[in-house]
Amino acid sequence: MSSDTIVFFDLETTGLDTDVCDLIQLSAICGNRVFNAYTLPRRPITRSASEVTGCTVYDGNLFVRGTPVHTVPLSDALNSFIAFLRSFRRPVLLAAHNARLFDAPVLMRVLRQFHLQQKFQQVVTGFLDTFLLSKNVFRGLGSYSQKNLVRHFLRETYDAHNAEEDARMLQELFNTWNPGSRDISRFTYSLSQV
Repeated sequence: MSSDTIVFFDLETTGLDTDVCDLIQLSAICGNRVFNAYTLPRRPITRSASEVTGCTVYDGNLFVRGTPVHTVPLSDALNSFIAFLRSFRRPVLLAAHNARLFDAPVLMRVLRQFHLQQKFQQVVTGFLDTFLLSKNVFRGLGSYSQKNLVRHFLRETYDAHNAEEDARMLQELFNTWNPGSRDISRFTYSLSQV
């Protein structure tokens, strides 16, 4: 585990149904290097997802809190993401808050959809779920939402539900926690487990 490069990532999607939701934003961070891509979803953004993310689609354009953002086709975003991951020392471990139940299944589904799973597997060994890690290592907190953990451990508030900011703050949280390799391996899932 300790030889893995940990890249923190987050997704914003059109909803919470991992079987059908479309990606809106895919972001990742490792050290000072950041990846961020917006993509125009094919399916409508649910009202609750729009309220949380601030994302709306109007007239074929994606807006975040009323400001238009540049989008790329989903296949381009995924290929660029894999290229970003390839730029790190391997093996790469992807970490997300709630990776096991949400981020990993959604990402793996869209990678399969574009026949990119094999290319991805050449770089990434698995997913680390920081939600499960925090819940098991830091018992007794009222909430294990990332927003609450950032408030508790870093004494900060931030623009939650923007994938780039979520990934950035997750990296800060993780560095503050400095978990041991045993805790990391306990909450790491291979690609076949997703």
